[in-house]
Amino acid sequence: MLDIKFIRDNRDIVKQAAIKKHITVDVDKLVALDNDRLDLLREIEALRAEQNAQSDKVKNLEGDERENAIIAMRALKESLQSKESEHKKVNQKWQDLMLQIPNVPDVTVPDGESDQDNVEVKTWGNQTVFPFESKDHITIMQDLGLVDFERGSKVHGFRGYYLTGDAVKLSFAIWQYALEFFSQKGFNPMMPPAIVREENLYGTGHLPNDAEDVYMTQDKDYLAGTAEVPVMGYHSGEVLDEAEFPVKYLAFSPCYRREAGSHGKDTKGLIRVHEFYKWEQVVLCEASHEQSVEYHEWINRNTEEFIESLGIPYRTVLNCGGDLGQGQVKKYDIELWVPGEGTYREISSASYFHDFQTRRFNIRYKDSEGKMRFAHSLNCTAIPTPRILVSLIENFQTADGEVMIPEALRPYMGGQEKIGK
Repeated sequence: MLDIKFIRDNRDIVKQAAIKKHITVDVDKLVALDNDRLDLLREIEALRAEQNAQSDKVKNLEGDERENAIIAMRALKESLQSKESEHKKVNQKWQDLMLQIPNVPDVTVPDGESDQDNVEVKTWGNQTVFPFESKDHITIMQDLGLVDFERGSKVHGFRGYYLTGDAVKLSFAIWQYALEFFSQKGFNPMMPPAIVREENLYGTGHLPNDAEDVYMTQDKDYLAGTAEVPVMGYHSGEVLDEAEFPVKYLAFSPCYRREAGSHGKDTKGLIRVHEFYKWEQVVLCEASHEQSVEYHEWINRNTEEFIESLGIPYRTVLNCGGDLGQGQVKKYDIELWVPGEGTYREISSASYFHDFQTRRFNIRYKDSEGKMRFAHSLNCTAIPTPRILVSLIENFQTADGEVMIPEALRPYMGGQEKIGK
């Protein structure tokens, strides 16, 4: 959420931000509502002051004079209640519109409408080419008894899956290796709740924008689609110690997404499933653009290094305006090479938000001058499973249908070097 004073003082900048992100919102209407809201608030304060003055005065009156004063106070009370009711309605409209205002993207963010317009900024490794007829991950995993989609669909429904055998061991190896790898970067491990209250999704900006993509419980709580949501809620309403910055969490959680906007896309395999697991990097730092930029590059590089240690070819893209979320200032996506499709597929996103999220969560700190400020927030996928299995298995397949295990993962699989029949 942006500061309303910033919006009022920089109306054209906010309008341009909405255009660049392809978000439709009426900034002028918001400012008009803010004017109405403030005018009503001033009227309410004036009526309350008059009410207090009349209340003190009536104590010293008697007879008809007192009765007339009481009648006047009743009228005053009715007027006050009417203004308060009007203010409540206007304030609700103002709050609803405030939640739709996008953050201002960085000047380095390119123009574009979708992920097709993202700009490649880096490639690593050679696109894998096989001297034999290669297979996709679905065929390999089914042949090796690593996945069961048929029973997954029977039990869960569309996009359901069971990981079995060495695929389970491989997943645990990835999780354990990621825990060690990112912990060495100074992250504090965390296992947050996956069921969260509605306000946490509003805090991160996933609501109201992604309402169709989240699962709701019968108690009107939600299943988080990323650990970013509960981790950001961890410090909601708190004043942090500036000396502790940067605060760095590595959070592991199950994640749930309805994939409501992806009908017809990736209907087979493990690319786009309803439930998965993910390690997530979350950082809170002081309110400095320079530090946000520095940590953004750092958390993205952390994941790049992790992928490089596994030996999987990838590229990094800078997201265009149309592929940014409402609150993101800038975002990188890391995409892994998928030989079976002959293309790169997203595995990680790294974003920074300035104080967009922390204003909603009311996460503050007192700076060296004693001034209260909202912290800045950042997040980046460390690694998700089972999606990474797609690239890992396809890139490390052998001519006889087996899969070589990356050396970095072998210690976590008891020294096992390959997955075979």
